[in-house]
Amino acid sequence: MDMDEKDGIETTEEESFAELFEKSNSETTRLRPGSKVEAKVLKISTDWVFLDIGKKGEGVMERKELLDAEGNLTIAEGDTVTVWYTGSVRNELRFTTKLGAGAAANAQLEEAHRSGIPVEGFVVKEIKGGFEVRLSGTTRAFCPFSQISLRRAENPAEFVGKHLLFRVTEYGERGRNIVLSHRQLLEEEQRGKREALKETLKEGTTVTGTVTRLADFGAFVDLGGVDGLIPISEVGWTRVKHVRDVLSVGEQVSVVIKKIDWDAGKISLSLKDTLADPWASVADQFPEGSYHTGTVARLAAFGAFVTLAPGIDGLLHISKLGKGKRINHPSDVLKEGETVEVKVDGVDREARRLSLALAEVSRAAEEEEKSIDTFRQQATTSSKESMGSFGDLLKAKIEEKG
Repeated sequence: MDMDEKDGIETTEEESFAELFEKSNSETTRLRPGSKVEAKVLKISTDWVFLDIGKKGEGVMERKELLDAEGNLTIAEGDTVTVWYTGSVRNELRFTTKLGAGAAANAQLEEAHRSGIPVEGFVVKEIKGGFEVRLSGTTRAFCPFSQISLRRAENPAEFVGKHLLFRVTEYGERGRNIVLSHRQLLEEEQRGKREALKETLKEGTTVTGTVTRLADFGAFVDLGGVDGLIPISEVGWTRVKHVRDVLSVGEQVSVVIKKIDWDAGKISLSLKDTLADPWASVADQFPEGSYHTGTVARLAAFGAFVTLAPGIDGLLHISKLGKGKRINHPSDVLKEGETVEVKVDGVDREARRLSLALAEVSRAAEEEEKSIDTFRQQATTSSKESMGSFGDLLKAKIEEKG
């Protein structure tokens, strides 16, 4: 090969390399902050995720972006993930799963609105009707109170100073009017958890949850992505006036799933069913004829309910309260909270009923009955003795005549 041929080959190779480099460079330069890319996960390290972005080359993304709330990875090597280009750092192509800070967010907020890309924002302060949120450090946006969480914000101040993910629900006036929703993302997450829980939550099973909210009618419990309700009647075996007297927000509880209605989004729970049934041993604790001290729990037109033990109430009927006299209402004799001694007149464990009587009246009746029995015994003895004396006299007379 002569020098001219060699030079020609070298020149061609140099030109080809230059063309390839230019082509590769042009592919990369077509990426703009905010560009959307479908990437394949090549490798996951301690801090970084390495991505194959096709002809554009390779990119990196922070590993923490792909962790769920428990710190577990949501993808694996070989998976495909949707990412957005944020820029080049030290000749590395950086990507993110959400738009957040810098030029990427400023340039692509409108695209985020069109395609539903989540954006990261900083909740600056509470304002009329909602919150002021900063996107990419400088862009102002508004999030209504109703869109900051799944439920009505009891304490709006708790969200101020937090970095949260939002969906852009409105984008107008070239970015001067932006409305956000954090709730939409929470609802999507909840729907995913709900579908997964449909396979595990079954009626009749016992599960553990966290009390999230208290109401007059019961307590809401988070079962790991969906809420169930413990009605006030299922909080305990005793009559509960206020749920807050038994449960508190944040408390861990074991509950039995009574009923599930996925269509209506309702799950009914029972705390009572996880507790020992006090009526199981009621016949041994409170046998018929026994005397006990209890507390008047409630007054009704027909009588007074007396608590003898947690979960065990008996009824003092109004007919047994007047000590022989007719009364108009149990309040004429008793008041709620009063301590009273009673006698168990009857036990119906199946119907969960105890019939009671005032101990004072019962004892008086027992004493009267004893007095009557004593009188009857004395009368019988006296009669026998009288008959015996009369017989003796009659016998003696007959003998005299004989």
